[in-house]
Amino acid sequence: MPEQKHNGVFITCAVTGGGATTAKSDKVPVTPEEIANSCIEAAKAGAAITHVHVREDDGAPSRDIGKYAEVVERVRESDTDVVLNLTAGMGGDIVLGGVETPLPPAADGTDMVGATERVEHVRQLKPEICTLDCGTMNFGEGDYIMTNTPSQLEEMAKQMTEIGTRIEIEAFDTGHLAHAKDLVRRGIIPNPVMVQLCMGIPWGAPDDLNTFMAMRNNIPDDWTFSAFSISRNQLKYVSLAALAGGNVRVGLEDNIYLDRGVLATNGDLVERAVTILEAQNYNVLTPAQVRENLDLTKHG
Repeated sequence: MPEQKHNGVFITCAVTGGGATTAKSDKVPVTPEEIANSCIEAAKAGAAITHVHVREDDGAPSRDIGKYAEVVERVRESDTDVVLNLTAGMGGDIVLGGVETPLPPAADGTDMVGATERVEHVRQLKPEICTLDCGTMNFGEGDYIMTNTPSQLEEMAKQMTEIGTRIEIEAFDTGHLAHAKDLVRRGIIPNPVMVQLCMGIPWGAPDDLNTFMAMRNNIPDDWTFSAFSISRNQLKYVSLAALAGGNVRVGLEDNIYLDRGVLATNGDLVERAVTILEAQNYNVLTPAQVRENLDLTKHG
């Protein structure tokens, strides 16, 4: 970990994501008002950063800039401070047409757009942080591929830097981390560097201890890292990430349960993370401290 102005651990809450969780829990926020309220709830519970996706009215993932704008405006106009982290992962989705006829891609689920369109909401809204998924992978099941080519990632990173938004690298496997290190080496991703280790997602890096430590041990000493796992291991990773010298992420994007059979809110998950960290004598950082540590610019 780099020497920081404030020593401690910060919590990111990923409040909704774009997965098919809305049919499993009525606590997953869908509308911009619900998503903004979840950001505020998470911040009040102790999250320094909220990671934001938006959804269509039926719960499907969305890239609607108007929906992002409403979430951002509601959060910024509230009396609750929180660092905003907007996803830039949307627009890189391919669903192939099947095992015998992969082309053309299936219309249902395929959403591929150019680099500039993928970061347009970042350009307009200027969050402190946005994410960059540093690689392509088979994501889950069927014929879906999360697609991020080297040239597209390079262009997106350049545009994010020009906008003045801090990049949070999302690494789902060891090759993604290697690619990110090359982008940093070439000056395309500037310092201070943030990386999120995304563990346990089929078919990326599994969340076993050996794989996690292989990922963690390949992070340069002057980077700031966070880590999370999905589903039942999300709260276990609060302890594991902190013990490994990193920061933590919880939230309904990755896990909808607080305990076995007990559906959670985002506030519930953040409160549990705070309890775990404070019980181990970690200092939970505030949004202001995170901005200072990571040289973030607050807009709006």
